[in-house]
Amino acid sequence: MSDAWILSAVLGLPLAASASLALVGAHRRAPDLNAAFSLLTFAAALVLALQTAAHGPAFAWGKLFHVDALNAFLAVLTALVGWTTALFSKPYMRFELGRGRMSANRMRLYHAMYQLFIFAMLLALLTNNAGVLWVSMEAATLATVLLVSVYRTAASIEAAWKYFILCGVGIAQALFGTILFYLAASRVLDGGDALLWTSLNAAKASLDPVVVSLAFVFLLIGYGTKVGLVPMHNWLPDAHAEGPTPISAVLSGLLLNVALYAVLRCKVLADGALQNGLPGHLLVGFGLLSLLVATFSLLRQKDVKRLFSFSSIEHMGMMTFAFGLGGPVATLAGLLHMTVHSLVKSAIFFTVGHAVQRTGTQAIDGIRGLAHTSPAVGWGLMLGALAILGMPPSGVFASEFLILTTALHAVPWSVPFLMLALVVAFAVIFRHMQDMVFGDAAVPPPFGHRPALLPVFIHLAIGLMLGLYIPSWLLAWYREAGTLIAG
Repeated sequence: MSDAWILSAVLGLPLAASASLALVGAHRRAPDLNAAFSLLTFAAALVLALQTAAHGPAFAWGKLFHVDALNAFLAVLTALVGWTTALFSKPYMRFELGRGRMSANRMRLYHAMYQLFIFAMLLALLTNNAGVLWVSMEAATLATVLLVSVYRTAASIEAAWKYFILCGVGIAQALFGTILFYLAASRVLDGGDALLWTSLNAAKASLDPVVVSLAFVFLLIGYGTKVGLVPMHNWLPDAHAEGPTPISAVLSGLLLNVALYAVLRCKVLADGALQNGLPGHLLVGFGLLSLLVATFSLLRQKDVKRLFSFSSIEHMGMMTFAFGLGGPVATLAGLLHMTVHSLVKSAIFFTVGHAVQRTGTQAIDGIRGLAHTSPAVGWGLMLGALAILGMPPSGVFASEFLILTTALHAVPWSVPFLMLALVVAFAVIFRHMQDMVFGDAAVPPPFGHRPALLPVFIHLAIGLMLGLYIPSWLLAWYREAGTLIAG
């Protein structure tokens, strides 16, 4: 099977699913159709990654798409989390429909926009054109704005509006940065190649360093807004707290990764053009600032979904810091952290979603004794929290250990700040989890709702495995992808 056909399946399946669910998304079997399409997309992405591993990087549809080690695996990760979130979404959204928070038309909108969002993320990863990347990120923004506001409450509409305004400003900055890159590239490349990542990468040493430095700053701010880097992060807690929990899971598990991927592609070009380490220094600075601000913001949170949204900002800051350090160890650690965070944080949101439905509140103080009232949900939440806090032998522990040891040699002044942030985050989240999982709770009324917990424990099992053992094929991918990021 050719790369073009496989790529067509990876991108065509979610697009066809979106069109189909726009018509039948209110049918009682629509959640099953959503999950089935997501499974097919995951299978196609897996075949694409296997073919890339076997035959190396390849172009498709001329030079419009380019598949390499970096984006092939991220496409698999995106499709995997998209599928497991669709499985979680089936009982979750049916319950929301049953209690009146959703209507038939909103269910149709939800399913159609969910698949459109998956399509936009995969398009952003697999395109070889910086302009198409920008368009796909804008499409993802529009789709998730509609998903965040789907409840049509005053709070959800306000959160969606805030998300649209802040990310709209950010994506405008990214557009200006893309235009500046085109300006720099058009002086040394033909017009048709001036926005292709592969062409830009080959000619990066010849690009005007002044123009490229300006372009990178705009792109970092623009796509960094979507990553949730401080101070462009204010949209993220509201969007997580007010939208449906499956959307919180894919925002943390997918959108932030893809936005960081865009930053990394731009960093490779800027490093080659500038040769002064400025892009890495900027990533280290923004990453450390995001880590510290998000960690101390945890102290003030009363809403469980906002609590874990700030945790997502903290971890995106850690990844950005790692990629800013550069070098093979830090880059491998950043990729490992990206993988495990996507899996574990989405699993946490799955358990939080069921806990909120069980108790009827998102207030941390209102959720108590899950281990007694909903044991599988409670233990899933506790194990997920311990994993995301870096308790050994989780994958987060392994990645954070590698980041800290690398920072100790490269930027030793940062290590006390990193340790302080990790200790504070651990203390705050663990304290809340103790009460939520093991605290005293009144005997709840019958629930009559069977939560989808298989995705939770699949994600947690993979996250644990990556802390104990990284398969040779995955380690080879990390190294090859790290080589691409290093330029």
